[in-house]
Amino acid sequence: MLVGYARTSTVEQVAGFESQLAVLVDQGCTKIFQEQVSSVAKREQLELAIDWCREGDTLVVTKLDRLARSVIHLNELVERLESKKVNLRILGLGLDTGTPTGRLMLNLLGSIAQFEREVMLERQREGIAKGKALGRYKGRTATAMAKTSEVVAFAAQGKTREAIADELKISLASVYRALAAERSKRPQQASLKHKEALRHSDQVRPSDIDSSRHSKQKTWRHLEELK
Repeated sequence: MLVGYARTSTVEQVAGFESQLAVLVDQGCTKIFQEQVSSVAKREQLELAIDWCREGDTLVVTKLDRLARSVIHLNELVERLESKKVNLRILGLGLDTGTPTGRLMLNLLGSIAQFEREVMLERQREGIAKGKALGRYKGRTATAMAKTSEVVAFAAQGKTREAIADELKISLASVYRALAAERSKRPQQASLKHKEALRHSDQVRPSDIDSSRHSKQKTWRHLEELK
């Protein structure tokens, strides 16, 4: 079965949208999913199209940019389709993953995607190294751990870990990490208080000792006079 997918970025692109639908019908697509959204937005109809496809089906699009944002994104979609044993046909490229030539073209595109990713990561590492050298790179802010005090407060109120995660919009694992970090602080705080008490006890002034001795001597003299 041929399943079509058509997309335009805006509702104003009526002519381009109708052209895609006409081509998909001419290709023999018996089920067509269509939407008018940006390529970076959530595409519900594309997800429905992939879910609709069954083993042996072929997903058909007119052009590559109607389906994927990049070569990397294309490979991700192809992996999902292949896991369901569904082929992909891109008419503008003459690519059909159900044929040996189509699979060869896809492998070439995959190699390009891997190359793009490695170049991107290399540039990212260079940028981070340069930022560190200039003292500008601080790393990503730990947003979840910044809410530790709120996590502890909710836990003290008796809320469940799941409820805390939902309330603060953080993962359940972050809740457990925050509570564990707070528990690890308690022995350290107790130890610091103990050390502080010992430090104060060691700092008894000689004048305090002399005053105590004088008070005891005065008491003994008073007792002697009473005898």
